[in-house]
Amino acid sequence: MNDPAWSSTRGNYYSAIPPHAGMKLAREIATVTYRSGPEWELRFGRRRADPSKPPALCPDFLIETYLDHAGEKWCLEYDANSLLYVSKAMDLFDLGKEHMDMLEGVRASNVHKLDQFGADKPTPKPESGAADLCNLTLPDTPYEEQESTAEIMNENADIKAAAQDNEPPADLVKGMQGLRDIPALVLGVASDILFPAWQQREIAAALRKVGNRKVTHVELGEDRSLFGHDTFLLDLEGVGGELKRFLG
Repeated sequence: MNDPAWSSTRGNYYSAIPPHAGMKLAREIATVTYRSGPEWELRFGRRRADPSKPPALCPDFLIETYLDHAGEKWCLEYDANSLLYVSKAMDLFDLGKEHMDMLEGVRASNVHKLDQFGADKPTPKPESGAADLCNLTLPDTPYEEQESTAEIMNENADIKAAAQDNEPPADLVKGMQGLRDIPALVLGVASDILFPAWQQREIAAALRKVGNRKVTHVELGEDRSLFGHDTFLLDLEGVGGELKRFLG
């Protein structure tokens, strides 16, 4: 969004130059998170693309050339605004009861807007201008880093201990009530840093906590997959095999 091609148009760049640089950088950063450090080390390490040439201020290491190519290719095929919405949806994803209730309320309050989108009805005009699209209100005093007090340290220790005991958050347990009688396969990947394996353990524990007796929890360790979040795309046997067994 800091790309001038996006910020100068507030995202309405469709009749102008698209935010190529920002989109490319976003894809490069995202690509790093889709995989895992051990995989990058095995595939690229510190190898340079061309050791015979002196170092330069451009994609020089092999991993840099890979990310540069991936970002360049991707930003020519996808829309930047679509990426922003998908990214925001991921940030807001929450299985807890409080969030699910809030989401249900928002949907109910917007039913009338959805009804306006009929085959014979014109698309409604936005109620606010482009300047109102971002409703972020910054605090008067900037946030300052503070030293961890003993109370905060103890609180964090309690949270960590609860996580190690597989005791899921109460709000998550409440959010799982509707799945009490639904057979569930919860599959985690140890090398996944986007949806960490400990979160999958929490989900499985929460399902069991509400009385679900048909929970299958599988965790693929790094000995099985180093593909990180992309394991679901690349490990056909590890992921596909578990799905096949679950579906019978």
